[in-house]
Amino acid sequence: MRFEHETLPQRVHFASGDARAAVRTEVERLGGARVMVIATARQAERAKSVTADAPVVVHHDDVAMHVPLATAERARAAAARHDADVLVCVGGGSTTGLAKAVALTSGLPIVAVPTTYAGSEATSVWGLTEGGRKTTGVDARVLPRAIVYDATLTLTLAVPMSVASGLNALAHCVDSMWAPRTDPVDQALAGEGIRALAAGLPAVVAGPSVIEGREQMLYGAYLSAVAFSSAGSGLHHKICHVLGGRFDLPHAQTHAVVLPYVLAFNAPAAPHAERRIAEAFGTGSALEGLQRLRRAVDAPTALRDYGLGEPDIDDSVPAILEAAPADNPRPVTADGVRVLLRAAWEGADPATAGVRPWSRHTGVPE
Repeated sequence: MRFEHETLPQRVHFASGDARAAVRTEVERLGGARVMVIATARQAERAKSVTADAPVVVHHDDVAMHVPLATAERARAAAARHDADVLVCVGGGSTTGLAKAVALTSGLPIVAVPTTYAGSEATSVWGLTEGGRKTTGVDARVLPRAIVYDATLTLTLAVPMSVASGLNALAHCVDSMWAPRTDPVDQALAGEGIRALAAGLPAVVAGPSVIEGREQMLYGAYLSAVAFSSAGSGLHHKICHVLGGRFDLPHAQTHAVVLPYVLAFNAPAAPHAERRIAEAFGTGSALEGLQRLRRAVDAPTALRDYGLGEPDIDDSVPAILEAAPADNPRPVTADGVRVLLRAAWEGADPATAGVRPWSRHTGVPE
């Protein structure tokens, strides 16, 4: 066994009902005296409550999906105008992503308070969208210095959005099993993340106001993000970044739909990873485990339901081929991507429709 693994420096405060005190503590640890709070207008009152004991100088609610560059520039200008020295972001992946965009150019430290299961709070990955193209990168400056996990803040997240967000977290785990920089530590974290999310998701659907299910979801989302940040973006995330940036599709739902098709595409070429995913689900195969979970929680099923047009399939293929990891377990071809996307667009059964078995010996569909 030979590998190199880097553990990113970050504090995690996990305690339901403790967000307000924890935010104050983390801001004080950073020596913050002029806090910029980033939250959507819908999250404004919650953000004010969570940061009530912090020295806030500005509340910024100009947040958009996929972090358009113009939105990032306005947030950067606001931080400079108010001489902010700490950023506190309260919300989902778009909010955390905007805080990262500010940190990328200013170096300001971030305290992240997630209200979904996006996982962005535990990664050093940033993303910006301009002209229909989403660009991502890795930079130590954007890793939040601290995360405050308070499961009570997720209780108002509607069940359908909880499902989509949880499956987005699950996608981090699956991608981490075969991403470009994966190692045994990443795979161990991802396996435990799958187990926690597979337990938490049905619990949230069955009892949305029961805190234990929400805590399992946040725990799983954190593990998934730590694994993903180390392992890097695999084929699944490259596909979703292209679709999201190009067609402004909803982030979590896009990941939730695409995941089983990428799993069906890659699993035959990565038997060791496939077994680990299956073991985490407690099923005979990885795809069986994922599909069983998706049926139990009524997961999103088709990209056409979220704004992808049929002509967009062919339009996406060149950009996905350009972005696809060179060491993906299975060769990524134009025909393969086209078949995968069409099946995801239709919501076809990934086990039988379009995403064809593949032979490791010949490198072609069987």
